[in-house]
Amino acid sequence: MAAVPPIAVSRPRRITGVLLLIGRVALGAILIYAAYAKLHFNGAWHLRDYNFIFAFGIDSYQMLPSWAVQWLARVLPWMELALGLLLIAGIALRWVASITSALLVVFMIALARAAILGLAINCGCFGEGSTNPAKELILDSALLLVALAVTVGAFSSHRARRLPA
Repeated sequence: MAAVPPIAVSRPRRITGVLLLIGRVALGAILIYAAYAKLHFNGAWHLRDYNFIFAFGIDSYQMLPSWAVQWLARVLPWMELALGLLLIAGIALRWVASITSALLVVFMIALARAAILGLAINCGCFGEGSTNPAKELILDSALLLVALAVTVGAFSSHRARRLPA
């Protein structure tokens, strides 16, 4: 049986891998910070009442019925935390990055609607300090570009690993 020569990793592939790592770690850290800002504010952890306070922010968008506001207020910070941790760890990266991209699109739709309607809201994106929907929309646009790049990179690297040499 003939020996298979080692596969040389080209320089562009290594650079792409490093950029993918930086993008996913940065995006993961931002998601973890967003969850932290919802769960820890005014100098204390609010693990029992965070959803009550965060629900006011969600409800200010005037988009969802009361039951959906309550459900989203309970789930979203923990979802952001989980997505952030999974992105940093690189676990199920294709799917986690896809979900993160979709979540950012939903956030952007809500923010765009709030900006168009001129709603003076605390968007809740990064805790109590997020009061400008237009500014948050710009930030989310940049995050979406990173999330899409991570998603494409994750699918591309997965495909490259599956292709025979």
